[in-house]
Amino acid sequence: MLYLRTAVAAAWLLAGRAAAQGIGNSETHPRLTTEKCTIKDGCVKQNTSIVLDASFHNLRQTNGTGECGGYRGKFSKELCPDHESCAKNCVFDGADYEGSGVKADGSSLTLKMYNEQDGNVTAVSPRVYLLDAQGEDYEVLFVKKGELSFDVDVSKLVCGMNGALYLAEMNKTGARSALNPAGAKYGTGYCDAQCPVLPFIDGVANIDSKGACCNEMDLWEANSLASTFTAHVCAQPGVFQCTGDECGSLGVCEKSGCAYNTWKLGNQSFYGPNTAPSSSNSNATKFAVDTTRPFTVVTQFFTSDNPSPISFGVLNEVRRLYVQDGVVIENAPVVDPYMPPGDSLRMSHCQASAALFDDLGGLTTTGHALDRGMVLAFSIWNDNKQFMNWLDAGKAGPCTYQEGDPEVIRKKRPDTSVTFSNIRWGELGSTYSNGTTGGSK
Repeated sequence: MLYLRTAVAAAWLLAGRAAAQGIGNSETHPRLTTEKCTIKDGCVKQNTSIVLDASFHNLRQTNGTGECGGYRGKFSKELCPDHESCAKNCVFDGADYEGSGVKADGSSLTLKMYNEQDGNVTAVSPRVYLLDAQGEDYEVLFVKKGELSFDVDVSKLVCGMNGALYLAEMNKTGARSALNPAGAKYGTGYCDAQCPVLPFIDGVANIDSKGACCNEMDLWEANSLASTFTAHVCAQPGVFQCTGDECGSLGVCEKSGCAYNTWKLGNQSFYGPNTAPSSSNSNATKFAVDTTRPFTVVTQFFTSDNPSPISFGVLNEVRRLYVQDGVVIENAPVVDPYMPPGDSLRMSHCQASAALFDDLGGLTTTGHALDRGMVLAFSIWNDNKQFMNWLDAGKAGPCTYQEGDPEVIRKKRPDTSVTFSNIRWGELGSTYSNGTTGGSK
């Protein structure tokens, strides 16, 4: 995700051992039906589910009398002085999905930023990952030379909010091991291109406060006023444990990424909430994509057909389409005179906007990560440091610099949420209906 996220972080480990000892509470994963698609056979439903990030699972001493700690490596010196002791002394409990702002219903997933109870409004900011049909490992998506589509309702996402759907090159098992039998089933193993310092890394206690780095493809970061899709690359494949300068802005991963924000690129009438004329404003506001109602987002990954063995099959474009009211809407083209023309992420676009991205291999590196397979993540968050200005304020969008203050959001819109549904992936042209060619319906 672009810039550092506000993390709801706690620690985790050893759910499998806890269950075997009859101590830890069991985990029940909400079902979220997804679909895999081909042009020939259409879409087939997948009996997938979701799991909350491990930070939402309570970590406690095996006998229940002590706290294991775990925020940013600050573990209990008595219970977690090293990896082995932490594994022996601490156990996982199952997560509270409703209490964490997560609701899955059929093919629909709603994430709430806040919980309201007895007049108190508390930030929960959930992050969840897609599990496979067995519920033990993450579902690994291979979408290079393919596409992924989903429906989204951003109507309740105000300035400063970010409802995100993205791919991260996480380990399929959540780094399950003898020291971490819990694995993906309890949401372990997170990483992204921001190299977050988390309590556990690769499934073991992060005693040395290392960063968890990996390639990331942000398919969707948005609210009702602005949106972006961004490729982030890292110099190392898989999960890389960074230290010192390796974790920084000039380190192993490219933080800002190669991004496409239509407002920032000069088109300010493409994406936003349509409004009717009123007594105070006689002009109606009409956008090509109306964010007051749900719409479909399609992300396509195209490769080079150059016969050269060096470039054949290399990822060379990430393209965006929208569908609303049965109409396919092409992405808004670049208007900014200082950027190369186009309407997608391509080499020329990335070279002009993200120098370090190109230095680390650019879209070719993203393509290699897609070849290895990536895990689908969903989140909702806001930012108490930068107020999400990079997404929706100044040159990036119509919001003011102060509207994204989480305290302002909490007071004015405690109901803020995002709903994703009908998540599909497969061959190009198979996950949506464009009215002119065959494909999934």
